[in-house]
Amino acid sequence: MSSRVKLVWFVPEGSLDDTREAVFRAGGGSIGAYERCSWYASGTGTFLGGDDTDPTVGERGREERVPELRVETVVPLDRLGNAVAALRAAHPYEEPAYDAYPLLDT
Repeated sequence: MSSRVKLVWFVPEGSLDDTREAVFRAGGGSIGAYERCSWYASGTGTFLGGDDTDPTVGERGREERVPELRVETVVPLDRLGNAVAALRAAHPYEEPAYDAYPLLDT
C-alpha cells in the first residue's frame, strides 16, 4: 500500500478551477518535483433529487443529465481528510460525488 491515494471527483466545468485550487491548497496534486498535477475529461452525470433536495442544476423529482468533468489527482493519505473537506467546501453541489482509491507502490 502507498502513502498516497487517487482522489477523483465530478464537477461542472465552471467549478473546475475552484475545486482543483482547493484540493491543491489542502496538499494534493504533487508528484515528485511537480505540483498542481491533475487530469480531467468530460462526461455526463445523472441524478434524481428527492423531496428534501435543492439541486444546483435542474429540479428535484426529475432525473437530470448534466455535462461534468471527472477530475483526478493524487493526495498524501495523511492529507486526504483535509483535501476532501476543501473539495466539499469549494464544490457547488449539495452532495458532491468523489472517490478515493488507494495506490500501490511499485
